Amino acid sequence: MNAIRGALLTFAGDPFLADPKTACRYERDALVVIENGRIVDCGAADHVAKRIPPGTPITRYEDALISAGFVDAHVHYPQLPVIGAGGKPLLGWLDAYTFPAESRYADAEYARTVAARYFDENLRHGITTAAVFCTVHPESVDALFSEAVRRDMRMIAGKVLMDRHAPADLLDTATRGYDESKALIARWHGRDRLAYAITPRFAATSTPEQLDAAAALWRETPGAYVQSHVAENRAEIDWIASLFPAHRSYLDVYESFGLLGPRAVYAHGIHLDDTDLDRLHKTGTALAHCPTSNNFLGSGHFALHRIRDPKRAVKVGLATDLGAGTSFSMLRTMQAASEIAQFHGHPLSPFRAWWLATAGAAGALALDEAIGTVAPGRDADLVVIDLRSTPLIDFRMQRVDDIEEALAVQMALGDDRAIRATYVHGRLAWDREAPDGEIVARH
Repeated sequence: MNAIRGALLTFAGDPFLADPKTACRYERDALVVIENGRIVDCGAADHVAKRIPPGTPITRYEDALISAGFVDAHVHYPQLPVIGAGGKPLLGWLDAYTFPAESRYADAEYARTVAARYFDENLRHGITTAAVFCTVHPESVDALFSEAVRRDMRMIAGKVLMDRHAPADLLDTATRGYDESKALIARWHGRDRLAYAITPRFAATSTPEQLDAAAALWRETPGAYVQSHVAENRAEIDWIASLFPAHRSYLDVYESFGLLGPRAVYAHGIHLDDTDLDRLHKTGTALAHCPTSNNFLGSGHFALHRIRDPKRAVKVGLATDLGAGTSFSMLRTMQAASEIAQFHGHPLSPFRAWWLATAGAAGALALDEAIGTVAPGRDADLVVIDLRSTPLIDFRMQRVDDIEEALAVQMALGDDRAIRATYVHGRLAWDREAPDGEIVARH
C-alpha cells in the first residue's frame, strides 16, 4: 500500500447532463491510497489519513492536481513519423503522407521502435489508455501490444482492414484480413490489460465483403471493439456516397453491416445530421472528438453542443488523432476543443473539457467501471498536473480564484511540462524529476 497527496479533481456525474460544478468533485488537499494496482481509498486528506495503516508511504505533490489519467479515444501510432506534414486536406494527406509512412510497418523492428516512442510520449503527457489504429501489417499490432504489456498499460488496438483504394503494399483481402485479425485476437485480446479492436480504416477502403467480415469478427469476439472513421471531410462523404449509393448516409453504411453499438467508436463525426446522431444515441455508439486534427486538415468543426444534446446525448471522448493531430498534450487538445466550441457560440467549460479527456472518454470506450475517475475500486491510472509548470503559468495562477479558473489556465497555457508524474496501474511510470525525465518503471 502507498498513497499520493495533493489537490484532487474527479467526477461523480456527467457535466453535460448535470450542473458541471455538482458533477465535479474537487478536494483542495486529498489522499489517494493505492494497493495492488487499484485505488482503495481517496478523499480529504485529514479523513483518509485516519483510515490507512501507520507508516504507509505517502508521496506529496505541492501545487499540483491529481486526476484520472488521460484517455485518448482515437490515435494512429504509425503516423508519428509524419506529424506536422501539412498543406493538404484529408484524402490528399492520406496519399501523400500516411500511406507511405504506414508501408514501413511490415518491418517488426521498425514497428517496435516507433511503438516504444509512442508509449514513452504517452506517459510523458499523462495518457494512460488509448484506442489505437495500427497498420494493415500484423507486425504493427504485435509491436504495439508488446510494448503495452511491458508498461502494464490498458490499451485498445487492432490491425487496419483495407482491401481497396490504397497502395498495393497496404492492401489485404477480406479473407486475409479476417484470418490475420483472428490470429491477433487469439494472441492478444484479454491478455493483461489489453483489448482488441476490429479496425476497418473507413468505408471507402473496405469492400462490402470486408465489412461483412469485420462484423463477423465483432460478433465472434466478446469484449472486442470496432473503430473506424465517419463524416470527417466533405470530399470523403461524397466519395462514400458514390461507393454506397443505396445508403442514406455515411453512418448508415456502417449500421447496415452491423457495425454500430456499444464498444463501437468512430472518429470525427463532424458532418452528421440529426438522424445520424439519433442512431448513435440509440445504439450506444461513441464518437471520438479530434479537434487538433480537424483544424490541421481543415476538415470542419465538431458541433459538440449538438452531439451532447441532453435529449439524445451521444457518447464522446476527446482524442489526439496523431499524426494528423498535432500534439500528444491533452491540455492542448482540450484547448482546441474549447476554441471550436466557442466558434459555435457554445463555450465549453473547463470541467466539461476535462471530463471529455477522462471520464467521458472512458465511458465512450466502455471502460468507465475501471478507469476515468478517481474512486475506490478503479484502476490507479493517474496523472499529476503541476499547476505552476512555467513562469507564465505561475504568474497567472497567483490571480486565480477557484479550481475552474485554474483548469482554464492549464488548458490555455499548459503543455507536456505540466505533467509532474504519471501512474500506471498503481506504479509510478513517469516522473518529471527523474534524471533526464526517464521512464521510471516498466512491467
